[in-house]
Amino acid sequence: MSVLLEIKDLEVGYGDLIVLRGANLRIDRGEFVSVVGSNGSGKTTLLRAIAGLLPVRKGEIKYNEANINNLPVYERVNLGIIYIPEGRRPFPYLTVRENLEMGAFNPRARKRLRENLEMVYDLFPVLRERENQMAITLSGGEQQMLAIGRGLMSMADFMMLDEPSLGLAPKLASSVLDVINMLNKEHGITVLLVEQNAAMALKLADRAYVLENGRIILEGKGEELLRDERVKKAYLGI
Repeated sequence: MSVLLEIKDLEVGYGDLIVLRGANLRIDRGEFVSVVGSNGSGKTTLLRAIAGLLPVRKGEIKYNEANINNLPVYERVNLGIIYIPEGRRPFPYLTVRENLEMGAFNPRARKRLRENLEMVYDLFPVLRERENQMAITLSGGEQQMLAIGRGLMSMADFMMLDEPSLGLAPKLASSVLDVINMLNKEHGITVLLVEQNAAMALKLADRAYVLENGRIILEGKGEELLRDERVKKAYLGI
């Protein structure tokens, strides 16, 4: 399996505050990787740095073996890197269809807009039903489906999701995570997941990393970390 994303000695912060220190991480093509850790540990900062929303102070981010440290956000999207941030954030006064079409702004995706739209509607039938509704009228779960669908419209190869189940009822949260798992297993999209439900995140993951105070302190197979006593005590409430 080839390496899709490789991070070496990454340091990222906000102003004078260093949030990530010396982070090393590898994701192989087609993998499902989760990152768990407490609030403020640097999980979102990691995703934002990979997406190009935060500058790299030290270290290196490589995608398909090419250094992307200084690549702007839109060029990372053109490479197939998609970041779905916490809070869903649809364009509230655009319709569902208009929101989805906004996801297909790069030239590669524009050519397959119709096919990708059908794929999203097949994955999320409720979005087809709500096609002409404004996004602000959707439920939280429907907005999360819309956010994922918008990411898929860009023809994502690598999808990063930040707390996709946040604020959702347990049954709906499980449903959203099942779809993300299906995108990985059946559509071959490489996934990097940050998720408040650490037990579910580790259960779904091929491999996982544990972040604490801006440093990666553990890594391993998801099932192994589920059994790790330190992880149980700190993140699973066991």
